[in-house]
Amino acid sequence: MLDDIDVGYSGQRVVHAISLELSRGQIGCLLGPSGCGKTTLLRAIAGFEGVMRGEIRLNDETVSRPGFTLAPEKRNVGMVFQDFALFPHLDVTGNIAFGIRRWSRTDREHRVKELLRLIGLSGYEHAFPHALSGGQQQRIALARALAPRPQLLLLDEPFSSMDVELRTDLAREVRAILRAEGTTGILVTHDQHEAFAFADRIAVLNNGRLCQWDTAYHLYHKPADRFVAGFVGEGTIIPGRVCAEDCVETALGRITGGLSDRYAQGAAVDVLVRPDDITVDNEAGTVPAEVTAKAFRGADFLYTLRLQDGTEVLCVAPSHDNFIVSDHVRVRLDFSHLVAFPRGESGCTPH
Repeated sequence: MLDDIDVGYSGQRVVHAISLELSRGQIGCLLGPSGCGKTTLLRAIAGFEGVMRGEIRLNDETVSRPGFTLAPEKRNVGMVFQDFALFPHLDVTGNIAFGIRRWSRTDREHRVKELLRLIGLSGYEHAFPHALSGGQQQRIALARALAPRPQLLLLDEPFSSMDVELRTDLAREVRAILRAEGTTGILVTHDQHEAFAFADRIAVLNNGRLCQWDTAYHLYHKPADRFVAGFVGEGTIIPGRVCAEDCVETALGRITGGLSDRYAQGAAVDVLVRPDDITVDNEAGTVPAEVTAKAFRGADFLYTLRLQDGTEVLCVAPSHDNFIVSDHVRVRLDFSHLVAFPRGESGCTPH
């Protein structure tokens, strides 16, 4: 879909050399911090911005290239915005039917009923936006965007005004609705939990560049660089040194498995330690540590542990294991993936 595109304003490139592709019916996400270029990229896909290099294709049709930008209304692309943008003077039926007002009355009524059933709001046909909750308004905005059966639906941080728990729940619900419609979708967000709940594939962006285009599982367990490792999930970077072909010596002891052949023996590296890579086990653990902080999260605690050399790591443990700050514990390693980066490598940044 996106083939090596640059996008910018007034001759200044904001997005650099982005390539990614979604299959029909697949759901993607543009994830990254504020100012990373994700909204600019979405606007280029929608047709609101031209490209300075490369091509954008929808269903094998070129819709953007340098010097040519197909108008947004001709792309069969729907959009859902942050502020819902519902028409306050129209009821739910009028809002949903706005984009299909040229359809026959019978087809229009059938489509509105079909969508209300799909979004779980049957019976709200004559309600006005001011009488709906934020979540209900968001569903109506989604139904309005889906009404013309777009080939692609773009969602620009549509849940950002809601609390964290509702955002994740709505992301799952919207995903289910897109699946039921068979609609390809792209979400823009800075919230990784939202991205994980919504997308099949996630593009992590930083400074206008694509760091990694992958599944949530691989972003978490096999990040391509230090930026992705730090931005996605919780974790700690600790220093280490390659001591064998597939082994790194760290303050946690020797960690084995999965090193690429770019690391020579003796090379200084930084190792990613996720909270689930180590387990508190006072019977079988071999690494002493002190609890310096704890956060109760319901089903588990997130502990901060200080190792003997002063290095601090995070560790998740079931909530029935209620250690207190200053407790001395022993941990064992439970690494399923060894992720290491050259010492001091900064990650996904412009060249």
